[in-house]
Amino acid sequence: MFLVTNSIQVPFLFILMGILGFEVFHTWISIPFCCLYTVSIMGNITILAVIRTEPSLHEPMYLFLSMLALTDLGLTLTTLPTVMGVLWFGASEINFEACFSQFFFLHGFSFMESSVLLAMSFDHYVAICHPLHYVSILTNQVISRIGVAIICCCVLAVLPPLFLLKRLPFCGSHHLSHSYCLHQDMIRLVCADTTVNNWYEFVLALVIITLDPLLIVFS
Repeated sequence: MFLVTNSIQVPFLFILMGILGFEVFHTWISIPFCCLYTVSIMGNITILAVIRTEPSLHEPMYLFLSMLALTDLGLTLTTLPTVMGVLWFGASEINFEACFSQFFFLHGFSFMESSVLLAMSFDHYVAICHPLHYVSILTNQVISRIGVAIICCCVLAVLPPLFLLKRLPFCGSHHLSHSYCLHQDMIRLVCADTTVNNWYEFVLALVIITLDPLLIVFS
């Protein structure tokens, strides 16, 4: 996407504001952020490595734990470049395509985390309520299908708001109030009717924030 200025096409850029009100402390704030990112990456990689190398851990519970670790790793690596870029180097500019790519992966992994937690609650339900049939119900094939279903559902859930938002014109301020691209931030910069986008976001948030936790509690 391009903006036209004096007959010259220039790339459309978003401006990431970082932590509002604490801009002068970004360097200091980056220290705990860097430690948290490092712990998250190393911790999840360790979990994945241990489960992969230890045959006794190749069971449903640990396979779901691997999915959760992969999801957390994906969320961390999705936000890491822009967050640390803003805090360390003041690199607040991000182009249109890069911002939408981050939007896709950030929301996709967020929804995926909720779905994996729901799958783990189902695993616990089967283990407690049907212990004798646990192995026959949660086979590796069933777990693979659950994993594929989670990925497909999350991708299909994120694509509509992505395309709905991408077709709308952006104008005025290009400043986003976070260090990464979120749908709720980007939608505020649109100078067109966003009714469809807002309703879709509301319904999706209702399902993710309300339905998943209810099913987890019920299980």
